[in-house]
Amino acid sequence: MTGRPAPAVPPPSPRVWLGLIATFAALVVVVLGIRYADEGEPGRVDARIGAAVYGVGSPWRSVALAMDSLGEPVGASALVVPIVTGCLLLRRPRAAVFVVAGVGMAVGTATLLKHLAGRTIHGGNLSYPSGHTAFFTAFALVVAMLATRRRGRDGPGLGGPAGTLLALAAALVAGAVMGWAQVALGAHYPTDVLGGWCTALAVVPATAWLVDRAADRLVKAGRRHRP
Repeated sequence: MTGRPAPAVPPPSPRVWLGLIATFAALVVVVLGIRYADEGEPGRVDARIGAAVYGVGSPWRSVALAMDSLGEPVGASALVVPIVTGCLLLRRPRAAVFVVAGVGMAVGTATLLKHLAGRTIHGGNLSYPSGHTAFFTAFALVVAMLATRRRGRDGPGLGGPAGTLLALAAALVAGAVMGWAQVALGAHYPTDVLGGWCTALAVVPATAWLVDRAADRLVKAGRRHRP
């Protein structure tokens, strides 16, 4: 999209690590989905963690509600739109596409998995995996991958092992904070949160690869048609 080819993103070593993590995360999502399919009650682990976290008082309930609002359409847009706008102003169209595709694929995948798993909470609300957790984790991972991209790059990338660790740390913190809010408010079981976190870890690296592949093909096609 920039008129010059860009190397595959992420670079070889981080790409391998992210691929392994994404594969393991996808496995966790599948295993938990099968384990809790069509259930409407917390498991043993859910009950123990939920008992310790659920029902927080002021001011922590306000913090949990604020975090929860960031996973709603308005709150999510308030996070995503400025990042996309900034990418476009900086003439980073591939990065802008990655932001939208990364969080969109994570939320879309979580929504699809909810219908496949059929796990419910509060008498009929689909709960596995947590879409709020998937979104916020994906958003943090996408932003971290862009922030640590190698100099001169347009799209998603990681600046070596340090960049990989930073991106994973951002995903961990984001998933933990949003996950805590969802359990504290009683909106999800703890294993729903884990499933949402792993959904983002599985989807975002794959989306980065697809965005790069599509962008590189467009660049090559444009070169062929130049006089």
